[in-house]
Amino acid sequence: MNTAGFRIRRGFERIVGPRLMPYLLHLRPLEWPIMTAHFLLGALLARGWHLPPRASLLGWLVFVILMNGGTLAINSAFDQDEGDIGYLKAPPKPPERLLPFSIVLLAASAALGWLLPRPFFWINLTCIAMSILYSVPPVRLKARAGWDLLINCLGFGMLTPLAGWALTGRPFTAGILAVSLAFASLFATLYPMTQIYQVDEDRQRGDRTLVIRLGIGSSLGLATGSMLLAHLGFAWGALQLHRAPWGMLVSLGAWLAVLIPWMARGRHWSRDQHEAGMYRGLVAWAVTDLSLLILLWP
Repeated sequence: MNTAGFRIRRGFERIVGPRLMPYLLHLRPLEWPIMTAHFLLGALLARGWHLPPRASLLGWLVFVILMNGGTLAINSAFDQDEGDIGYLKAPPKPPERLLPFSIVLLAASAALGWLLPRPFFWINLTCIAMSILYSVPPVRLKARAGWDLLINCLGFGMLTPLAGWALTGRPFTAGILAVSLAFASLFATLYPMTQIYQVDEDRQRGDRTLVIRLGIGSSLGLATGSMLLAHLGFAWGALQLHRAPWGMLVSLGAWLAVLIPWMARGRHWSRDQHEAGMYRGLVAWAVTDLSLLILLWP
């Protein structure tokens, strides 16, 4: 982490205290803006600026902070990583009570989700169940190549914008279903990027992740194919909503700018270069969200 990043971390530590700081960090707050944007994309595509303020704030708390934060915390509790992990550089040692803390967050997410529209509640509950299956032994799907990809494609890729849409109470349309399914494919592009730089630690734990099974070159080939398939899905969703899909060319260009150099030179990259590539992928994801928001604004 750069010096400025450590200064920010120390500043928050003075506020919450050294005992609580590891709990906050293992919620990985650096992911919150990304998760928030992807969640709000669905809500904004449903209603534009006409969102119910209280329900929107509660839905954000339930889905982004409690559910997603609890998901990442329970993952850290079982992984016990020592090196950099997604959205958290130089992570502190997971505190002793991180597991019960994460369970409390997930339980609170499920309980508060009941106060919101039923489609949102069921989507949120599905994500909580997948979080447990993903990280907790003996199932621990993240250690099983293919299943780890499927869980992330469904949870972050497809169900997150659908949860945002469901929060508004508007019935699902063919357009949002097509766009959300395309996001599932797009996460198959991003997910290998999150694993490549963690291969050594995953091998030490005995996890057989997708990247370990396929190798870096094949994983990037899968990422590129999934990205192209996703953009076909976005185009189809735009047509379902009677919009011309040309605006997605900007998103396509952003992803190609990330993937082409990686495929050409990635086998010679260091761990830090692969990690930087993941963060460039997150920028491309943000470009996709923004492109769709402009293209499909209601």
